[in-house]
Amino acid sequence: MELILDLNKRYTFADYLTWVDDKMRELIDGFIRMMAPAAGSNHQRVCVKLITRLCNLIEMNKGACEVFVAPFDVRFPRNGEKENDKIYDVVQPDICVVCDPSKIDEKGCIGAPDLVVEIQSLSTSRYDLTEKFNLYEASGVREYWVVYPYREEKGVVVYLLQPDGKYDKGTKYDGKNIPVSIFGGSEIAFNEIF
Repeated sequence: MELILDLNKRYTFADYLTWVDDKMRELIDGFIRMMAPAAGSNHQRVCVKLITRLCNLIEMNKGACEVFVAPFDVRFPRNGEKENDKIYDVVQPDICVVCDPSKIDEKGCIGAPDLVVEIQSLSTSRYDLTEKFNLYEASGVREYWVVYPYREEKGVVVYLLQPDGKYDKGTKYDGKNIPVSIFGGSEIAFNEIF
């Protein structure tokens, strides 16, 4: 039996947990956002390389941080409300790094990861740069990377959360090493990703 959901209705994480089918969805302010089908091979190559480098940096820095990859639910509670029926924002970033182990549970991450990476595709770019950007900023994600894996525009734009709770204008890295702010500026070599 096919699951039929009303895209104009507002849902919670409690509702989300009842949806048992093969479709991938996210919730932004309680409204369903359908996710793109499986990522292409270039997206996957870049993702694996980034995960490997981030894991290496964590090990080098002897940190307690962990790297997670989609599908992995990141829930953003509002006003400290952590009950499933009070959470309206659930996303599955391509990659996230969480340095506070108290935010990890069996359902994923509850609260802002320290770093989120979204690898662009033609179908997700606008969504990642508007709705997700705004959600990550408002939720306190310290570092947001937008990765462009295409031949003609390879690069990474890094947004850092400022003391006023807003992201800076972003810095594009398209050939030089990429500093990872949450690891004190340790760098990932651009040519090791692309």
